[in-house]
Amino acid sequence: MLKDGTYAAWYNTPLDQGTGIVHVADGQIWGRDSLMTYHGSCRVDGDRFTATVLTKRHTEGRVTVFGVYDELTLDIEGTCPGKIATYTATAGQARGVVLQGTLILTEPPAASPEPAGQVPAFNPGKLPRLPKRSR
Repeated sequence: MLKDGTYAAWYNTPLDQGTGIVHVADGQIWGRDSLMTYHGSCRVDGDRFTATVLTKRHTEGRVTVFGVYDELTLDIEGTCPGKIATYTATAGQARGVVLQGTLILTEPPAASPEPAGQVPAFNPGKLPRLPKRSR
């Protein structure tokens, strides 16, 4: 099931590939990569999900993975049986180009254990002395 959270995204088309960050929460989906921002809505039904996402260019330079299109409407279908989702996306503005992608749910880092006791103050006088060398 596609859970609310932050996902690392990897995607490719026959033209190019890319990576980005995607956030999912309360039926909304949004994110960005090195060229585009994206936002839209998503629906989850068990392990399957669908989304409609609008994209907009924020950086000039190279072409997108769909070609030269700067603003697209993506229709996305995918499955997410665990922490990794796979999906395909198409855009009416780029007929015939199919994007395949993977979303990987990021998890917060594990909490570090609390120190068992107080850490003693640093005392350089307690450091071992190096032997003296003769010249």
